[in-house]
Amino acid sequence: MKEFVIGKNDAGARLDRFADKAAPMLPASLAQKYIRIKRIKVNGRGAARDLRLALGDTVRMYVNDEFFDAPREDNAYLKITDPKLDIVYEDENILLLNKPAGLLCHADGGFDYATLIARAQSYLYGKGEWRPREENSFAPALCNRIDRNTSGIVISAKNAEALRIINEKIKERQIDKRYLTVVVGAPRPDRGTLEGWLFKDAKRNRVFLSDKPVRGAAFAATMYETRKATSMLSLLECALLTGRTHQIRAQLARLGTPILGDGKYGDERVNRSFGEKGQLLCSYKLRFAFTSDAGALEYLNGREFEITPEFIGRYFLR
Repeated sequence: MKEFVIGKNDAGARLDRFADKAAPMLPASLAQKYIRIKRIKVNGRGAARDLRLALGDTVRMYVNDEFFDAPREDNAYLKITDPKLDIVYEDENILLLNKPAGLLCHADGGFDYATLIARAQSYLYGKGEWRPREENSFAPALCNRIDRNTSGIVISAKNAEALRIINEKIKERQIDKRYLTVVVGAPRPDRGTLEGWLFKDAKRNRVFLSDKPVRGAAFAATMYETRKATSMLSLLECALLTGRTHQIRAQLARLGTPILGDGKYGDERVNRSFGEKGQLLCSYKLRFAFTSDAGALEYLNGREFEITPEFIGRYFLR
């Protein structure tokens, strides 16, 4: 509980708006509820949300301490009352989440609670599976990330042991992730491996490719296979042999078959003709393929999870 005595700068403010300022991490819907059930009181009594506070009034807020914190990325989950998660799989250790295109995995600078990690943490906080005030340092975390406009499966760890194991297995290439994408044109040959050296220009948030090693560049390799084709478009399955920024997008564009809807590496004229504003790229399949002991997560070995990207139905018969 926290108590506030109204000074001249807050005199005349509505109760609900004062509560929003006093507890910046308290969602507006929850503040309205707390006023209604008298967990927020004025001068010891319940009050209407539109009550105008007077100089000298005492406001008592029976609200968890964390809601009074200043907004930060690590407490963004508190502002979310409806996480809106598409859960592919869940157990006591991990969540597999289907991230929609347009949603960031993590905040892109500054405070932003509209992220996948904030939704996941809000979900676990709401279920009582994660109690941040009882933890020394751990918070549920994403083990992999995908671009804002890429959709698909992202792994979230519920505990520190799961996070350590999954990160280790990703690093050792013991988790197989496959992508589906719609590209403009038809790749030649219709299957193969794209290789090159990738250099990231952080200021422009763009990568460039070279056939030869250059200073600051990292080797990138992507396998692809044509699954379906029409006169103008092809559906490809891709597998990352390395994990570089914008790897699939840049390498397919260099092949001459850019991803439909990709505004950075693709053809905007073609994108507009199809009405696509975001790249049609989805991390659609994940397989746990452990070749060494996975400890507490060994039960996942061999399990495979798959989703169907909605964009397939727009351009190809299922």
